[in-house]
Amino acid sequence: MREKSKLSVAGVPRSRQNSAVSVNLENLCALAAGEIEAVLEGLPKPLRERAAKLPVTFELCPNADLQADGIAADSLGLFTGAEFADEETIPMPPQIILFLQNIWEFADGDKEIFCDEVCTTFLHELGHYLGLDEDDLTERGLE
Repeated sequence: MREKSKLSVAGVPRSRQNSAVSVNLENLCALAAGEIEAVLEGLPKPLRERAAKLPVTFELCPNADLQADGIAADSLGLFTGAEFADEETIPMPPQIILFLQNIWEFADGDKEIFCDEVCTTFLHELGHYLGLDEDDLTERGLE
């Protein structure tokens, strides 16, 4: 049995997400969650099982702290924490953050482009978790 991926909206407890977020964010989260689940289903079993355990958080855009750390305000996603190979030695747990407002704006408000970009951004950040650098990801069409 496949584990459900750990999807959440940053700062909003999962039990209160539906009532605490705006309709637009709620819709974007639902679209993004569905796309991520579909991507996970298409992965080979060993990778799917590992990736499903990796928390994915949705935020509108990078917050002030992330921007102060050098993350661009228009970033689409971010991988934080230990890469797969280093999880045992680095105490910070890994996670993927998708910036849904930025992805929506990148897609010019087009639902199909948004969904495609969620998939691409998720796979890009998953690649970082697996130890791939930007050149490796570009070679795989995940820039």
